[in-house]
Amino acid sequence: MAAIQNRYEFVIFFDVENGNPNGDPDAGNMPRIDPETGYGLVTDVCLKRKIRNYVETVKEADPGYRIYVKDNVPLNCSDAEACAYVGVDPAKLKEAKKKDANLDMKIRDFMCSNFFDIRTFGAVMTTFVKGALNCGQVRGPVQLGFARSVDPILPQEVTITRVAITTEADAEKKGTEMGRKYIVPYALYRCEGYISANLARKTTGFSEEDLELLWQAILNMFELDHSAARGKMSVRELIVFRHDSELGNAPAYKLFDLVKAQRNGDVVAPRAFTDYQLSVDEENLPSGVTCIRMG
Repeated sequence: MAAIQNRYEFVIFFDVENGNPNGDPDAGNMPRIDPETGYGLVTDVCLKRKIRNYVETVKEADPGYRIYVKDNVPLNCSDAEACAYVGVDPAKLKEAKKKDANLDMKIRDFMCSNFFDIRTFGAVMTTFVKGALNCGQVRGPVQLGFARSVDPILPQEVTITRVAITTEADAEKKGTEMGRKYIVPYALYRCEGYISANLARKTTGFSEEDLELLWQAILNMFELDHSAARGKMSVRELIVFRHDSELGNAPAYKLFDLVKAQRNGDVVAPRAFTDYQLSVDEENLPSGVTCIRMG
């Protein structure tokens, strides 16, 4: 499959209702928040996890669409597969690289062709400091920033009760246990992303088929990952800017500035997506850039 030939930028709008979109373990799992402004945050790592999970679910064991960063699978197990492919003992990889100047490239190409998330996001495949099993680093063409809420959020702490007591000793002392969970009543988040056709061509081979799967995964990344803790989360719209060239026809910030999410004037506390209006100033699109709206 040939690598993509066009640069892209994109904006994702997703919302949460009565849930915790991305808890902060350093703050008792409260929803992440910018303490200076009160805007909610969702990390790029969180969103990439959802995309990986979706691709793994829909593709399962299809060749070329395995997932490198996944639960309960040590990274060096996958790294060892690359060594077996090139016929090198993982314990002697460092010495083998001195003898074969193209070994790094062979290993990189094997990992990119087999693992969708490496081909897409890149990966650090240095699982041993001494380099005994070092498959190098790959810079992926697709990058996401942190998502930020359109308006400040006010997380709420909800007290809950638990009747299933943990131990017999505790059951003799009490009939219920108290707990708590954090929710955001409602918030609309905006995330911006970038796709480099230049990196796709030079490094990972990220293809048009991969691109279509990525759009599909973004639009559906919460649909196969619902949980009570996260409440109701949905991708509301995906706005894609396609350049006519590999290196792009306009700076990314100029395209992002064309996208606006504004709260309706009569809304004091947003509680639904209909409380907002999304718009793209397509009349001022730079020459050589096309806007595609999905969702």
